[in-house]
Amino acid sequence: MKRQLFWKILLGFWLTLILIVAVALSAFSLARPNDVESNYMQGFARLSVGAASAAVERGGPQAFEAERQSLPRDWRNRVRVTEAASPPHGRPPVLSEEVKGPDGTSYRVSYYPQGDRRGGLFGAFIRALFGIPPQILFSVVIGGLVFSAILAWYLTQPIRRMQVGFDRLAQGDFATRLGPAMGRRRDEIASLAHDFDTMAIRLAELVGARDRLLADVSHELRTPLARLNLAIGLARQDPAKLSTSLDRIAGEVGKLDEMVGELLTLAKLESNQSQGEDYFNFAEIVKRVVEDARYEAAAKNIEVKLSVEQADENFEWIALGSGRLVSRAIENILRNALRYSPENGQVAVRLDRRNGRFQLSVSDNGPGIPKESLASLFKPFGVSADGFGFGLGLAIASRAIAVHGGTIAAANRAPHGLEMTVIIPAAIEQAV
Repeated sequence: MKRQLFWKILLGFWLTLILIVAVALSAFSLARPNDVESNYMQGFARLSVGAASAAVERGGPQAFEAERQSLPRDWRNRVRVTEAASPPHGRPPVLSEEVKGPDGTSYRVSYYPQGDRRGGLFGAFIRALFGIPPQILFSVVIGGLVFSAILAWYLTQPIRRMQVGFDRLAQGDFATRLGPAMGRRRDEIASLAHDFDTMAIRLAELVGARDRLLADVSHELRTPLARLNLAIGLARQDPAKLSTSLDRIAGEVGKLDEMVGELLTLAKLESNQSQGEDYFNFAEIVKRVVEDARYEAAAKNIEVKLSVEQADENFEWIALGSGRLVSRAIENILRNALRYSPENGQVAVRLDRRNGRFQLSVSDNGPGIPKESLASLFKPFGVSADGFGFGLGLAIASRAIAVHGGTIAAANRAPHGLEMTVIIPAAIEQAV
């Protein structure tokens, strides 16, 4: 990984710190009181002028220059010695007096105020920026290097781990996890790592579901294809059975066509393609599916009972979506109930409305489903512990209801049987 982040942090830290120091010094220079207005500075001016005058009287300007070199740099130019005959220039001094040197020459000893406020804030900023002592600049450089190195390491280490994790994930290693490597971090980077783990888990589930679906589809297609080959072989061995073999072949082709159609429907529903949206009457669809199911139930002498709660004539069971998909979902649920219901049994269908939603319950008195298999009931080609095969019907029903903003759930009944509940939102709010 490139070290660009380190240098960006380092330069940013340097510039920021230097600017802060310069702005603080310039603001302090502008905000502090004038030397003339400070009694303390007046007293210091008298002491400085007195000491400089004594040095001039003792040894002339040369003696004053020798003593001034021992003063701090910031104080050296405040006291100036000029000949008394020379005209004053520049700003007026705070304090001034005349003294005579050893050779009798008259000199003027003056004390000038500290700092120069010409140029306003910008001038003070420039003077402060270029007047920063080298010790401070050196401290900024060393401190910036240490701080930037620590901060860059703190930020780039998890980024490197994420880069490695993404590389491993791209190569198909869905067991990669970044959360444990974050340690005790509780910042945005740690949250990003946990989001990565969630994504990896979801990808593993999707890829696993895809592989299982491909294996299940291959298994389900192999059975009718084997029967097709058997029928073709029988027709070749005994031409007299050609008509029977063709009927069998037609039946198997129909099953294959139905299965492929269900796979296509499931694929479209998985990609959230609702196949158009329109208004439809949910109650009318339920009634029509129940009437069709009664024909199939007659072969096993099963009673399909329909009850509609609050079925007043003024109420409209209007929902938004694809009525054909919802009809197929309910049909799959009813067929599943008829399949596992015993002869002379009963399937109860109850339709109700609650809080702006339509609720449909389908109950049978079959053997039910083991509790540990309820989670796989709506998965493609799911198989329960006792060998029940769920096929694609309930998976299509689950996705069809989901794309309409609804839910579908299954629960075992006491003492036996299964109840499926479908809830979809109503398109029109109506008073109950």
